[in-house]
Amino acid sequence: MKLKIKGLIAAVHTPMNNDFSVNYDVVSRQAEHLASNGVAGVFVSGTTGESLSLTTSERIKLFEVWGKEADRQGLINVAHVGGNCLPDAQEMVRAAEANGAVAISAMASTFFKPSDEEGLCDWFAEMIKPAPHLPFYFYDIPPMTGVNVDTAAFMNIAKERLPGFVGIKFTNPDLDMLKRCIKHEVVKADILFGTDERLIEGLVLGCVGCVGSTYNFAAPLYIRIINAYNRGDLDAANVDQERSVKMIKRMYESGFGGACKAAVGFAGVDCGPVRPPITRLKQDAELALRSDLDAMGFFDWALN
Repeated sequence: MKLKIKGLIAAVHTPMNNDFSVNYDVVSRQAEHLASNGVAGVFVSGTTGESLSLTTSERIKLFEVWGKEADRQGLINVAHVGGNCLPDAQEMVRAAEANGAVAISAMASTFFKPSDEEGLCDWFAEMIKPAPHLPFYFYDIPPMTGVNVDTAAFMNIAKERLPGFVGIKFTNPDLDMLKRCIKHEVVKADILFGTDERLIEGLVLGCVGCVGSTYNFAAPLYIRIINAYNRGDLDAANVDQERSVKMIKRMYESGFGGACKAAVGFAGVDCGPVRPPITRLKQDAELALRSDLDAMGFFDWALN
């Protein structure tokens, strides 16, 4: 089974009301905004989408709503089904398939952690049983899950054990590992690059698809980076990449999750607060973030 995703895939926010309930009505506005800004697709209920802070029924409802809106806007639809409970994960696999996801993805379990590549593959093999041939991406994000495996070695096992295995969503700081995955001698997988502020490095290594949080509100910036890189204008690509680095550095200073949701509001799509335990920006912190982003030119080079 082959699947090759190209372009920007936004790791979409889960919109919330002020009481932290999910506001599904905003999804249509999110989808319209992303499509109009040149985003190729969406990654639903991942880290940016606060997946492990949501109930299974909330995530399934998101798959339903995003399935309709992604289809309406012509967006690639990837559903993140990872979690810590097997029956819940299997239920989400069923829902993803039923609602038109072109692929599913899952991070490693985060409490009872697999100890090696074999154990991780065992977990995924059980998870995907309701739809074993639906294209599957391993979401490799060790800074969040605490699960460090040899991703290239995992690919060998996944090729044999997971009928739908097509690739890796690589949000792993180990670029040497990324090189090994891309140059794998046995398994040819689709590697989606997942570190926005290092996008050029992913392009240089051969990634053509990328999944990121800041594509929700700064897609024009990253499209310029990709276009400049593809035409060989590395000077222009690096200028915009440095803007991304500064923007993201400033957002981390405020707390990245809360800052991202604030920034998508600055871009015109109010997704509400983050759900605890992520910390919501207080009003003065949000105003300071907006002021600092404005001072660095965010409203000119990120949104246009």
